Order: sequence, then structure tokens, then C-alpha cells
Amino acid sequence: MDALPYIKYFNKKTVVIKYGGSAQADLNLKEKFIQDVVLLYLVGIKPVIVHGGGKKINALLDKLKIKSEFVDGLRVTSESVMEVVEMVLGGNINKEITNLLNHNGAKAIGITGKDANFIEAKVLNNGKYGLVGEITNINHKVLQDLINENFIPVIAPIASGGTNHPGFNINADLAASKIAVALKAEKIIFLTDTPGILDNNKELISILDKKEIVGLKENGVINGGMIPKTDACLNALENGVKSAHIIDGRTEHSILLEVFTKDGIGTKIK
Repeated sequence: MDALPYIKYFNKKTVVIKYGGSAQADLNLKEKFIQDVVLLYLVGIKPVIVHGGGKKINALLDKLKIKSEFVDGLRVTSESVMEVVEMVLGGNINKEITNLLNHNGAKAIGITGKDANFIEAKVLNNGKYGLVGEITNINHKVLQDLINENFIPVIAPIASGGTNHPGFNINADLAASKIAVALKAEKIIFLTDTPGILDNNKELISILDKKEIVGLKENGVINGGMIPKTDACLNALENGVKSAHIIDGRTEHSILLEVFTKDGIGTKIK
């Protein structure tokens, strides 16, 4: 009964979920994640999933003895690395998530940004990171048509670079943010391997705004991998998304707890 007002409010509204970290790697958590998304779908919410896959990419690169390094938190992507990125994200992981959703009562379809050229990009920072791209355009109509046909889009963050181009590797957090903006989503949720944004005493901060985030960055409280996540949240909020959430993907049914309860479980940015 506590959930009922939220189910009514979010009915027919779009929620973008960035899926990664332990929730993607742990079999039990993966199962709970799929159940959460199917429940959102069955009560009339319109989920859109954007996923990463760094650990599986690392494993296959190691197996193939292809060197890969990170600069400024981004994977430097040569053409040979890009082949592996597309194979893992657009093939292995994307189809696994799609298959699990379909077998649990939803209607999902897996795509990359190359499909219908719905994500277009240009090279980021003059090629400093190789084939890492900066999104220049999202054709939201492609996704909206799928949503209108009651599909859950499952999106691998690979962008089209034009004719005879191998494509671009896109940071999944930023891709999720841009997609949420393009779809005018009600909210965006990032699954992480922390309870949310923590203060100096490692205590969870439940609610933050832009000014507070800027201060926490300056003080070094927000650092490392949390910086692109908070940047992605702010980008979404500044461009029309109503709320952004960073939650612990290691907690079972974390999405339902965040969406359908008064206090939630992570950090809400507004």
C-alpha cells in the first residue's frame, strides 16, 4: 500500500536506468535487477536500460592479449579495442539482458547507437582517448517508437561515427544522461557499488542539489569514479529530467526501494 501512490504517479512515465557494477556481475543481483525492471514494466512505468560492461571487456582483452589503458577514467580505445568493446557490449551483455527480460514477462529489444544511427558522435578531445566519442545527436524518435510499442530498449553505449567508421565507445553514464534528456525522462537512476554519495564520515547523504555537489567536489569528498556520475546527473537535471538517483546496486531490489518508498535508499539529486 505504501507503494501505491508512487505506482500511480509514475504510470506511463519514462525511467532511465544505468546498469553496471556488481549488480551486473553477481548472478543473484542480476536476477533481482531483472525482477525489478519487469515489475516497473508491468505496473505501467516505461523503463529504458543503458548498460556498461567494463569487467567483461577487460577479461576478453586480457584473453586476446590486447593492451588497454585508462586515462582520466576513460578507456583509451584503439580499433582493435573497439572491436572487443562492440563484441562484448553490443553482443554478449546486451543480448543476455534482453533475453532475461523477455523470459521474465517483459518485451525487450537490444540495440546499440549504430542501429538506425540513433546515437551519433564525434571524436572526444581531438582523439586523446582514441575512439572514445562525444555524443552529438540522439534520435529520440527511434527509442520513443519502441517505447510506444511497449518494448523496453536495452542500449549498449556505442555510437555511429558515419560511413566506414568503426564507431565510438561512449561512457555509459554520460550516454544514459543524454538519453534521459532526449526522452524527457521523469528520472534517471545509476546503479553503483556504493550506498550513494558519502560524506567525510562515510555516511550516506540522502538529498543533494547542484550547489552542494560543487562544494563536495571542491573538498574532494566526491572524487574518482563518482565525478562522472554526478556530472551525468547534473547534465540530466539541467536539461529537463526531474530527478537523478545514485543507488547501491549491491542491495537486492534497490530500484524498487528507491522508486516506491518515501525515503529511498540512495542519494537523490534535485
